[in-house]
Amino acid sequence: MTSDAKPLSGLRVLVPRGGTWGDLVARALREQGASPVVAPLVDFAHTSEEEKLVEALKLLEAGHYDWITATSSTVVDVLAYHHTVIPASTRVAVVGEATAAAFEHAGYQVSRTPSEENNTTAGLLEVWPEIDEGDVLRVLTLRSDVAKPVLTEGLIGRGHDVTQVVAFRTIGIPASVHTREDVESGRINALLVASAKIAREVAEQFPNLPEDTIVACVGPHTHPEAIAAGLLHNPAHERSELKRALIETVESVIDQSDMLD
Repeated sequence: MTSDAKPLSGLRVLVPRGGTWGDLVARALREQGASPVVAPLVDFAHTSEEEKLVEALKLLEAGHYDWITATSSTVVDVLAYHHTVIPASTRVAVVGEATAAAFEHAGYQVSRTPSEENNTTAGLLEVWPEIDEGDVLRVLTLRSDVAKPVLTEGLIGRGHDVTQVVAFRTIGIPASVHTREDVESGRINALLVASAKIAREVAEQFPNLPEDTIVACVGPHTHPEAIAAGLLHNPAHERSELKRALIETVESVIDQSDMLD
């Protein structure tokens, strides 16, 4: 199949996150004929719970926890920043394609992930037999400041000893002048919006989108959050096969939990 025959040929797509997430999405877009432009609009800053995080990571490295959980690939960056190594006695449970890939790339074996049919935090609780065997487990849950504590609440509800820590904060970062010019001129003719925070950044940083620019919201709640942020969508694109193909391409490699900041 030639490039011209691929479903996303002709699209130059802004990918608003870097790291493992951006790599996975960019690769999938290229395979479908698009030209991805990785230009992160969000980054991650130190947590407001730094002292609590440092103490928890010391306990982690000492083998105190039976399990560690993560729903963001950024947790791997947090571990690396603090030079923390997960001991072999502590098992890893994660949600999200990008999260699992980041842990495995860092050399950690992931013991539990949700099923493909329900690849969510709630889905992980359904396929984690150890949490229903009666033993009280010591679990460290690391998450962002915007992620809902679904895993934490589910584990506490089952009687486990859970240490919950906000490991990082999500902040907006400005696009480069070159990227802004490419978006405003239409040379970048499609934008991915993968979270409420990214929706707000797109609305603020690109207030004068060309009418033909495709705004593709991925994730279960992103579209209404984008509308609330003031991000305009072209009604003519609502039934666009090209937009649908773009969304399906991203969602084929990135699941719901990876849409969280």
